Amino acid sequence: MKPQLCEEFAVRFGRYGGLFVPETLVQPLKELAEAYERLMKDGEFHSELNLLLKHFAGRPTPLYFARNLSRELKCRIYLKREDLVHGGAHKLNNTLGQALVAKRMGKTRLIAETGAGQHGVATAIVGANLGFETQVYMGEVDIERQKMNVYRMELMGAEVIPVRSGSRTLKDAINEAMRDWAASFEHTHYLLGTAAGAHPFPSMVRDFQSVIGHEAREQILEAEGRMPRSIVACVGGGSNAMGIFAPFLKDDVRLLAVEAGGRGPGRTDKIADNGASMGYGSDGILHGALTKILQDPFGQILESYSVAAGLDYPGVGPELAYLAETGRVLPKLADDKTALQGFRALSRLEGIIPALESAHAVGYAMQEPEALGDLAIINISGRGDKDLATVMDYENL
Repeated sequence: MKPQLCEEFAVRFGRYGGLFVPETLVQPLKELAEAYERLMKDGEFHSELNLLLKHFAGRPTPLYFARNLSRELKCRIYLKREDLVHGGAHKLNNTLGQALVAKRMGKTRLIAETGAGQHGVATAIVGANLGFETQVYMGEVDIERQKMNVYRMELMGAEVIPVRSGSRTLKDAINEAMRDWAASFEHTHYLLGTAAGAHPFPSMVRDFQSVIGHEAREQILEAEGRMPRSIVACVGGGSNAMGIFAPFLKDDVRLLAVEAGGRGPGRTDKIADNGASMGYGSDGILHGALTKILQDPFGQILESYSVAAGLDYPGVGPELAYLAETGRVLPKLADDKTALQGFRALSRLEGIIPALESAHAVGYAMQEPEALGDLAIINISGRGDKDLATVMDYENL
């Protein structure tokens, strides 16, 4: 069925966003938007969420002064330690929020998509904790490179469903999850993991992840008595980036969004060989929203690529597309080699092994320290345990 534009309740960011979905998804999206808007004004809902964030997820996470990295780059660098959230990544902030919304709506089943596996793990965590039946769609390519996270999901009672269509990565996992939701929304909540897709997902994911930026803002003022000159975050769909950027949008702070530059120099002119939708994409519709996507001249979605499974996505959230277009967010690139340099450097300098996704932000900072100013925050969105096999295989090529 051809996607239709429904403006009855859709939110747009400039010309981006909206609700371009099959008719079968309009009703579940409308119900979700209404429930979310109602619960965001509900003090009891926020109290329950805040208790779980504090006592279960382990918030607030530290803002750590990276003295050795700072010495290396000749500026003051702080790391927002989302790798210390229960489960190993920022993803739990959003899954807790959405699962509580689903619970209040009377849903009994959660479905999700995952690329790097961290969102799938976070969904399995809340499914086990809050008593949901849980199924996670994951591309075959990502299952192979993230075997440990697959085992973690299954250990907590989630069923991992392999996706064998298309590029067999994150884009295709989202497609399958949306098909499932269209047929099962009466008892199922689709727990989307990134700040992309149709309304209300971009706003909802941003709001649940903005705890990162609210904490970081308060922490940097306490530590330094002033705003940072820049904030650096990796970008796939945009959940960790919007989470830390959103509370700083009105401040005089450079917001640097680092996309996956693919296999390296000489290859990034081939837009299918990277995951840089803001840098190389054009306007198009993906997963229910108008945004920046990687597509050919005929509008066909191209296969993206990144050594980091969580950045291997041919689009970006509509709010980030808008912020990049207006110049408020500055898109940057880090190729595989740069990311792996960041991965090794942070491990060696600070004793912190970052996720390959976060390593793109670290690698960019190391290559372009002059862009950071004298005081910067790098969002370490997750820990790198999940990526050790990938890095070992890469080094053996």
